[in-house]
Amino acid sequence: MKRLVILSLLLFCVVDLFSAERLSFDELYDFTVLGMDFSTKTRSLEGKTVQVDGFMAPPLKAKGNFLVLTKSPVSLCPYCNSDADWPADIIVVYLSKDEVFRQRNRTIRVTGRLETGSFTDRETGFVSQLRLVDASYQDV
Repeated sequence: MKRLVILSLLLFCVVDLFSAERLSFDELYDFTVLGMDFSTKTRSLEGKTVQVDGFMAPPLKAKGNFLVLTKSPVSLCPYCNSDADWPADIIVVYLSKDEVFRQRNRTIRVTGRLETGSFTDRETGFVSQLRLVDASYQDV
């Protein structure tokens, strides 16, 4: 009986350790007369592992560790702006390993550590305000 209790506690700790908070595109920002700003929820999840469902934008390269997650399916470059014109419906994703991309044209679920604030990617020159790093994704 004692072993069963210990195993149950260990299982609970492991499940809690690997759980990720769900975050939707509609929860990312607050919109005011002064413009958009990160929401309270987004700020509270900074540095934590989150899951976001969306669509993979057309990739810059066929293979790599960089993709853009969008709220809706897109066929054109949604991220060809500076961070001053940062759209509210995209998230930059840095995968934990390189992948050969296939345009899925369906919802994917991305899990990664949330980062906020302006960042310029040295390799691509891409400027972002919101990122998921050390990420992975799967079809939903």
